[in-house]
Amino acid sequence: MTALPTVPTPRVPVTTTYHGVEVTEDYRWLEDASSAEAKAWTDAQQARTRSYLDAIPWRPALRARVEDLLRDDSTTYSSLAGGGERIFALKEQRPRQRPMLVSVTDPDDLGTERVVLDPVEVDPSGETNIDWFVPSPDGSRVAVSLSEHGNEDGTLHLYDVASGEHVGEPIPHVNVMGGSMTWRHDSAALWFTLPADPAGFQQQVWFRDLETGTDAVDLTGPFAEPTISENFLSSSPDGRWVMDRVQKGDGGEWQIFVRSQDGTVDWWQVADIPDRCIHAVVEDDALYLLSRDGAPRGQVLRLPLTEGVTVDEAETLVPAGERAIDDVAVTAGTVWVVDLDGGPQQVRRFDLGGNELASVEIPPVSSVSYYFARLARLRSDLVAWMATSFTDPGTWWVTADGGEPTPTGLRTTTSVDLSRYRVTREMATSKDGTLVPISIISAPETPRDGSAPALLVAYGGYGISLVPTFNAERLLWLEQGGVYAVANIRGGGEYGEEWHQGGRLTTKQNCFDDFIACAEHLSSAGYTSQERLAIMGGSNGGLLMGAVLTQRPDIARAVVAAVPVLDSLRSETSTNGVYNVTEFGTVSDPEQFAALMAYSPYHHVQDQTSYPAVLLTAGEHDTRVDAWHAKKMAARLQAATRSERPVLLRMEAGGHLDGSLDQMVEESTDVYSFLFDQLGITPRSAVPSPPAGRSPA
Repeated sequence: MTALPTVPTPRVPVTTTYHGVEVTEDYRWLEDASSAEAKAWTDAQQARTRSYLDAIPWRPALRARVEDLLRDDSTTYSSLAGGGERIFALKEQRPRQRPMLVSVTDPDDLGTERVVLDPVEVDPSGETNIDWFVPSPDGSRVAVSLSEHGNEDGTLHLYDVASGEHVGEPIPHVNVMGGSMTWRHDSAALWFTLPADPAGFQQQVWFRDLETGTDAVDLTGPFAEPTISENFLSSSPDGRWVMDRVQKGDGGEWQIFVRSQDGTVDWWQVADIPDRCIHAVVEDDALYLLSRDGAPRGQVLRLPLTEGVTVDEAETLVPAGERAIDDVAVTAGTVWVVDLDGGPQQVRRFDLGGNELASVEIPPVSSVSYYFARLARLRSDLVAWMATSFTDPGTWWVTADGGEPTPTGLRTTTSVDLSRYRVTREMATSKDGTLVPISIISAPETPRDGSAPALLVAYGGYGISLVPTFNAERLLWLEQGGVYAVANIRGGGEYGEEWHQGGRLTTKQNCFDDFIACAEHLSSAGYTSQERLAIMGGSNGGLLMGAVLTQRPDIARAVVAAVPVLDSLRSETSTNGVYNVTEFGTVSDPEQFAALMAYSPYHHVQDQTSYPAVLLTAGEHDTRVDAWHAKKMAARLQAATRSERPVLLRMEAGGHLDGSLDQMVEESTDVYSFLFDQLGITPRSAVPSPPAGRSPA
């Protein structure tokens, strides 16, 4: 391949002093995306990247395979919620550009399905997305947050389900920096979130009466940190209570407030941050709280709801066990608990007295938690979950109190078959001796002589766990004889709060050590070698990629850092960066500054170092991670590396890890073209798939 063009990148030194430490950088001017210089530089970088990717001779063939997989005639249902006699869900039906909102009256009879809202009909360009939706208790109305161009600045629209017509006036900015709403029991009023500051700060709870059309502020605190509060609203099925769970930034610290729906009891605080109640479910007469106070892996508490009660008066319903409790749901007579054991999940159930009932069989190395749904609006004894794994598409199961779970017609149908691939769970030993689980997916015949290409991914932040999920796109890698590995590193919640705390704030370096150990394990166990290894992560996982490639530039042959946080000292200068202080720390604190400075990827790029091939991606409309992180890192790496491996910047006119189907096809084609080219993989003929429409049991 011919040499890539050089993009002239002026060095404009800027020095900032933190606690007596002078830090100088050359590329801060790229933070101003509106400047003519930054625009011209970005355009030149994009042209440079395209000159590399478009020159790959087999890229058109790979793109055709990406089209085959991503435009597969598949269907997936997610985000189930009950309202009246209907179940509402987001339906992703490829090759449609965006998921649409649908409802069914019988989950076993898809003939009862009807489209409630198709965002492509709202905006034929495909640039409008459904952020979230909430059906009214009687199912006659549905509230939908819609945002454009990936900016996540959602406007709340209310629709009449029968006619599809708007109800009342839309409410803009409900979803700035996260958002929420809940209905009053009569479906005639609602509570919703709005920022007091147009920039997105200081979220408040408002109330709208649809009969009078009046809005009023209903709750402004006392929040632990008003400027970065994130409010999550819900209401009890019987119409008695409204709950607001308030997170202080994004670091997993929560408060809980409750009021009566009829206004006879004003808001009072049930739990504060030191109570460590990370989740709560409000039912007819009680709160069910997932608490980590004195129980890092979680316990379920029950608190009878009367005016003014606090968590101090709660009783322990489900005590802590060996596995981390990841989720809790409550139906009329059953408490449902999702357990997490390093990644895979299981379900247990208890009666309202805390007595364990018959177990629920979930296949090994599967997940359910992020798809758990209480269908109390539909029927108070029903609960549903989607069970899925790395190789089996998801199916929604429904069960009533005391009954056996049964699969429904709401299942993923796809022609992509991953059943021939094997999933193994192994442990890597991190720098401090901690055992870190890895899920490894490969074909049974894959050699263990270090010759196979491998792709290692991880996240490691915010207590978010990488649970087993089905992804048709993985076949792109697996059908080339590749090994696909998912590392459950610290910073996530795979083993509860201790696992999260072990990779947060001043312990963040553990995340990078864990990932490096997993990469070395893949080599030492014969799955791959460093020259055959690629690593990839997005957002906080992009920070992980940046730290690993600067600390261990020899660890992998190629790196993809998607929408990454890379300048850890400047991150909090952006709007959403302030919310992340509770997870990453702040430069205003001397100890936290020292930790940030010790790993900030942008500041640890060393001149005349042989760096691996790097692809950095960013979205110009990304409101979570500013695009300048990737731009500045690209400039710094291009100036520093002495290897002949490319450092590429790929820009998208979108947001944060979200795009239309067309955008997904183009990005996946570029990412895998880069990885295949760097690892010397020439795509061979695709492994034939079974006929379209395969519907797993």
